Formats: sequence, structure tokens, C-alpha cells
Amino acid sequence: MITGELKSRIDAVWNDFWSGGISNPLEVMEQLTYLLFIKGLDEQQTRAENQAQRTGKPIIDPLFPAGTFKPDDNTVGRPYDDLRWTRFKNLAAQDMYEVVDRYVFPFMQARAADSTHATHMKGARLTIPTPALLLKAVDGLDAIPMQDRDTKGDVYEYMLSKIASAGQNGQFRTPRHIIQLMVEMTAPTPSDTICDPASGTCGFLVAAGEFIRTNHEAALLDPVQSKHFHEGMFHGYDFDNTMLRIGSMNLQLHGVQNPQIVYRDSLAQDHAGDIEGYSLVLANPPFAGSLDYESTAKDLLQVVKTKKTELLFLALFLRLLKPGGRAAVIVPDGVLFGSSNAHKELRRMLVEDHKLDGIVSLPSGVFKPYAGVSTAILFFTKTNSGGTDHVWFYDLQADGRSLDDKRTPLLADDKLSAIATLTADEHVKNNLPDALARWRVRGSAELQRARTDQSFCVPKADIAANDYDLSINRYKEIVHDDVEYESPQVILDELAALEAEIQQGIQDLKAMLW
Repeated sequence: MITGELKSRIDAVWNDFWSGGISNPLEVMEQLTYLLFIKGLDEQQTRAENQAQRTGKPIIDPLFPAGTFKPDDNTVGRPYDDLRWTRFKNLAAQDMYEVVDRYVFPFMQARAADSTHATHMKGARLTIPTPALLLKAVDGLDAIPMQDRDTKGDVYEYMLSKIASAGQNGQFRTPRHIIQLMVEMTAPTPSDTICDPASGTCGFLVAAGEFIRTNHEAALLDPVQSKHFHEGMFHGYDFDNTMLRIGSMNLQLHGVQNPQIVYRDSLAQDHAGDIEGYSLVLANPPFAGSLDYESTAKDLLQVVKTKKTELLFLALFLRLLKPGGRAAVIVPDGVLFGSSNAHKELRRMLVEDHKLDGIVSLPSGVFKPYAGVSTAILFFTKTNSGGTDHVWFYDLQADGRSLDDKRTPLLADDKLSAIATLTADEHVKNNLPDALARWRVRGSAELQRARTDQSFCVPKADIAANDYDLSINRYKEIVHDDVEYESPQVILDELAALEAEIQQGIQDLKAMLW
């Protein structure tokens, strides 16, 4: 967790952009991502130089080779060393701007084939309008200590949180504590291959990576496992190039060297190469919107005939998962009880053809102020042969924050996560740890719970009898407090006595007036 002083430094950089004329938070984030990428290239070169000095062996394919970089035939060349962060950061504002604009950004694009992350820099453009603002941005980032992976990741996450606090762009970010709950409940392993087909800032993939580092640290010491972690485990799709850059950088700063974050419209393009390619899907796909049949992948329409994106994404998840693969995905409540044939058929498939493990009903304020729609988390396992015996339901009523537009924390920072230890009073304000604890015993103790509890299990037969309705309100029973009433005769006698008192009062009032 970053300190208040570090937050203040980041805030200062962010405010410099706003006062310098860049008010779009995504553009601010994109420009900061470019600068961090440039800084990272220099750090990578420095590490290679230090290793070469220790071993006495030359650097293989150096990032900044000897010689001159010439962006095009009409531009005078410049030594590669001049393009390094440690060199141009000391220049005067005007000179720095010329070097970064005319040489560093073209150089960055020239390195686009080096890795998946570098590929997203291919369209990089410097949109910082003045030399003075560039100088402030470079000085500000240079003053932020980002030597270790944890700090780098925390700094970038804090920068991303400022997108969420700056208007409609917050739609790109699923609340991090909700992501943490989903990751903890699916418990990724070092052998998993994980996909988010609507990756955005890659919050799900980052959280999965951090979970594996925390819980399987020893496994990553194995060279094969380590290679898989850095190059084969994490896959994300998006059709917004800005999101691809930001998401890819997010993973890189969290220590994933070469994640597979690629440009793709998940619903509209052929994904034959990815069919049954993943063991875990974590996603919060777009809720709203419909697609034209002509632009939608035909194999998805064969599964479910609909233009609803949330249903098509569910069909996509089933296509992408290997047999035995599992998924945790956020859906609008309409998916759970919608009455169209497509809604019913998709729910039937999850229950009858695969294994529907559980449903966590989320409070409607979780996505405020960007959306007030009620949502739920679906947990299922692809089996192609059924397997649903009971479906576990949890009624999440509080997530540690107020459910209004302000989303004010209701507890201290260390009490807001899904793995916090809470008292009974604190649980009322944050149900996440309780949901996680109950999920882990859903096949044993949870089977004994009554439907009046916050969580309970429903047999598959009951769900089938209700036309595969998966709304928690269909099965939850409300507790009515027992109230003891007087017998009818006693109540009548009391009413008669009250009437007599009223009549006597009227008589007394008349006597006084006369």
C-alpha cells in the first residue's frame, strides 16, 4: 500500500496535466503510460549493462545500441544514448520536448515488435502540448520511487483509481475489492491459463497474478512454471487501443513480463483458435448494448440466438473454457430471471449441461456512480456432461462502502478487503470475508443452512421446477417475527371501554359549555 506522501506526488503529476490543458483522464493515463514505458526501457538497459559489467560478456541485442537513431530520411540522426530517460530528463524543457517528440516516440514505435506490450506502443503519440508540462511530468515521475514490483504496481493502480474518480471513464474499472473476492473464490493456480475477454485495465488478470505470487511463491521458482506465468498464463482482449496500452502496462508493472493482451472484438471476430483454450475465465463484460447478427460470431449465435451482449458473452465463456475449466463473471440481474427463450436456454445449459456452482447477488450500488443496475457474480464449471447438484446462493448486502454515488468507505482500509478479519459489527458493513468463508464450505456446512439465512443451497430439481430462474429472491425465505395478539373478546372489550370513555368525555364537555 502506498503512503500518503507518495499519493501526494502522484496527485501533483496528475494535477499538472489538468492545469496544463489535458482534461481527459484517459489521455492523461495514456501519456503517463508512454512515459513509464520509456523509463522502463532505460531501467532494462541499465540492468543489462550492470550484468554485462559483472560477467564480462557483451549485451545481446541491447535496447539502446551504439550508433545513431534516425527516425526518417528527413530528420537528422541522434545517438541512441540521447533517447534514454536518464539522459533527456536533465535537458532544458525545450530541448527535452524536441528529443522526446522527434526521437523518443518514433524510437518507441520502432521497438514495437519486441514484446506484446511494446506492440501496443506502435501508435504512440505525444499529446502533451507544451515543453513546460512535459518537464513537470518527467520530473514528477522521476521523483516517485518505483524500484520494486510492489511499489510500481501500487503506484499504477493508484493512477488508475483516478480514472474511476473522473467521470464516465470509471466504467472501465470493476471495483478492486469485488475483483479480489472473485479471484479468492476461484483460487487460481500456477498451472492455470487465464482469460478476460473484456480486459479493460486488466484488473482481473493483475489480481490473479498477485494471488498466485502470494499463495504459490515456491512454484514460480521452477523455470517452466515461471515461463508459463510470464508468457502463457494471462490473456486479455479489448478493442480499445488505449485500454490495451494501459492494461498491458498494468500487468508489466505488476511483474508479468509478456502477457498476451491483444486487440480483438470478442463477440464479432472468429475465435476458433481459442476454443477450449483456457482453464479460468474472469470477466465483467459490457452489460448494455446489442450487436447486429451480421457482425456476431456465428458459432455464438448457434449456442444462443440473441443480440444481447451479456448473453453472447456467457456463450463465449463456455466456448473459451476447457472441459473442467471454471469461470467467475459479473452479469446483470436480468440474466438470472429474463423470460426470453435465449435467457431460459442459457440458464438451462448452465444448470443441466455444465455445473453451476454458485451465485453471489450484489447490492445495486456496487457500480455507482457509473451504473445503478443490480448485478450478480456467476460461478460455473464447464463439464459438457452436467454435474449441478445444488446451487449455492449468497445475498451480499454490504461491500464495505456506502451504496450511494459517493461510495464512502465504512471501515478502515485494512477492513475493506475480501480477506480481512472482521467482528460481527464490522461484518454488517462488509460481507465479503463472510461470503468467501461460506463459499469454501458450500459442499458441507452450507448444505444445512435454511433459506432464511444470508446464504443457502438450492437443489437442482427446485431450480428446474422454477423454469431455471436463478434470482435469489425466488428461493430466499423471509423471516416473519412472531407477534402475540390478545384474544378477539379481550380486544372487543377494550374497544367498548374506550368508546365509553369517549362518550363520557363528550358529555362532560357539553356540560361545561352549557
